[in-house]
Amino acid sequence: MIDAKWLRENPDELRQALTNKGVNVNIDELVKLDQERRDNINQVDLLKQKRNEISQAVGERKRKGENAEELIAQTGELIEEIKTLDNRLKVIESVLQSTLLTIPNPPHASVPVGHDPRENPVVKSWGTPLETTDFPLKNHLELGEKLGLFDFARGTKIAGPGFPLYMGQGARLERSILNFMLDLHTQKHGYTEVFPPFLVNRTSATATGQLPKMEEDMYLSNLDDLFLIPTAEVPVTNIHQDEILLEKDLPIFYTAYSACFRREAGSYGKETHGFLRVHQFNKVEMVKFVKPETSYAELETLRRDAEEVLEILGLPYRVLELVTGDLSFAAAKCYDLELWAPGEKRWLEVSSCSNFEDFQARRGNIRYRPAAGGKVQFIHTLNGSGVATARLLVAILENGQQADGRIKLPDALVPYFGAEFLD
Repeated sequence: MIDAKWLRENPDELRQALTNKGVNVNIDELVKLDQERRDNINQVDLLKQKRNEISQAVGERKRKGENAEELIAQTGELIEEIKTLDNRLKVIESVLQSTLLTIPNPPHASVPVGHDPRENPVVKSWGTPLETTDFPLKNHLELGEKLGLFDFARGTKIAGPGFPLYMGQGARLERSILNFMLDLHTQKHGYTEVFPPFLVNRTSATATGQLPKMEEDMYLSNLDDLFLIPTAEVPVTNIHQDEILLEKDLPIFYTAYSACFRREAGSYGKETHGFLRVHQFNKVEMVKFVKPETSYAELETLRRDAEEVLEILGLPYRVLELVTGDLSFAAAKCYDLELWAPGEKRWLEVSSCSNFEDFQARRGNIRYRPAAGGKVQFIHTLNGSGVATARLLVAILENGQQADGRIKLPDALVPYFGAEFLD
């Protein structure tokens, strides 16, 4: 959430930042509303001070045996006036709060200005993309169906399109990938593993920025008013909702596996076949709680942790720095990691690594107490996919395909899977 004080002091900077993000917000109206709130508070404070002074005068007159009826009447009038202003203040604060919740996080100054994904600069490439072989390259659907790794038709029968059913070796491979990534992040990268709920309440979804803007893309259990999570970022970030952490305990790193559920409203066509865009998928997430002055160094480390997953698996990838117009609602800066899928002949996003600065912390009231004392401060939160398995599986199958129809697995997965090939 935007800091109202910062909004008040830097309206032109915020206006330009949001314009760069492709968002049009009536900043002047917000500033006016905030000023009205402050004026109302000042007026209430003055009236309460006057009421207290009159109450003291009433007491003094009564002690002297003097008539205080006129002052008592004034006190009653003040009480009614204060009550009216308090009710008005509640309305103003409610409108201001609900409006601030719809304003996206302004981009960091280092983010390149641009309008859409076509402008995202490639800041790193690793490995050599496989483009030609001495046999016809197949896509993941052809490979997986031939080997019986998954069954989209029966998944559709069970739940509907976009809900994959993993079978046999496919199910075992999915489990192997998840275990490999969790072990890497916990044993080498220093994250603490958690296993969060897969449903969250409105407060939690609002804290991380999914609500109110993206409610249509989420699955809602109406009876309980709980949302299926779109990513483990949501429950894991809310572990410390409404808490004051100690500086000595920072930074805090969590990693978690979860199933992820997204409606992907409006998705259709060739972008949705197979695992390219599904409503349910698995992902290992990394979440960081850090001091503000370290958050951008932590973003680079977070990105490296995600990159190492892909490098150990030997999969060609590239890193894109998102331009302002392609940033998510909550991100101040973000990198996307994309894998090369030779059967699809395209790059597929498998990870986004984002710094939210104090945007989520303000919404979730997550703060820390400096070791040197002083006022508690909002923490900075970051998260990154480490990584999503659906498109990772696509890249593993398509890059590992052999002339004889088998699929060679990355060496790092062999101990988890128990075999070198899918056949």
